[in-house]
Amino acid sequence: MSRDSIIDVDGGSHRVAGTLALPNSPRALIVFAHGSGSSRQSPRNQLVARDLNAAGFATLLVDLLTLEEDEIDRRTFAVRFDIELLASRVLDVVRWAATEQATTRLRIGYFGASTGAAAVLKAAALKPERIFAIVSRGGRPDLAGAAIARVKAPTLFIVGGADPIVLELNRHSAKQMSAEVRLEVVPRATHLFEEHGALEKAADLAMRWFIAHVGDSEKGRRST
Repeated sequence: MSRDSIIDVDGGSHRVAGTLALPNSPRALIVFAHGSGSSRQSPRNQLVARDLNAAGFATLLVDLLTLEEDEIDRRTFAVRFDIELLASRVLDVVRWAATEQATTRLRIGYFGASTGAAAVLKAAALKPERIFAIVSRGGRPDLAGAAIARVKAPTLFIVGGADPIVLELNRHSAKQMSAEVRLEVVPRATHLFEEHGALEKAADLAMRWFIAHVGDSEKGRRST
C-alpha cells in the first residue's frame, strides 16, 4: 500500500503543487511531468503511477505551472512550450525531494508525457545527479534541443504506432543521444494512448524499464 499526500514545492518566487505517493521502503522516486494542457490529475499519468506504486516506486505527480501561469497558458498557449521554464521547475522538484526526509536518499527517475518529456530530458542534461532512468510517453524529445545529446540516464521512448509524426520525431531524437536509448512502439495506439489496452501496455513498458535500471540505486541504498 502507498500513502498519498499533497505537497507544495517552493521555488522561491513561485510555488507549485504535487501529489506524492510513498509505498513502504520505496525503490526510488519517479517524478512525473505532464504535457501541455494537462495536470497532475491526468488519469493517464495516474494509471501509470499506480502501476509503479504497486512495483514499489514512490511517485510524484507535479504541476509545473502555478495557478496563475496555467490560467494564462489556457488563454494564450504562451507557457506550455517554454521548455527552459518547465525544466527549471522539474529541477525545483528534485531539490525539494533532496530536502525531505522520506525522499532525500532516493535516486530519481523521470516520466514525461508530450512536452513534459522535453522538460525532463533537459533537466536530466542540466543536473544528471541522482537520475537513474527516464521514460517518455508520446513525448516531444525534439523540443529539448541540443540538450538531448548530454543526457546520461538510460532513456525509453514509448510512442503509439498510429502517431506517425511523433514517432518520426522520436526516432530522430534517439539518434542524437549518446546514452542508452530504446524506442518502443505500441501498435495502433494514437497520441493519447486511448485505445483499449494501449495505456496499460505503455505503463508496463515504463515499469519494466525502471525496474531494469534501478538496481544500482538499490545497491547504493543498501550500502549507506
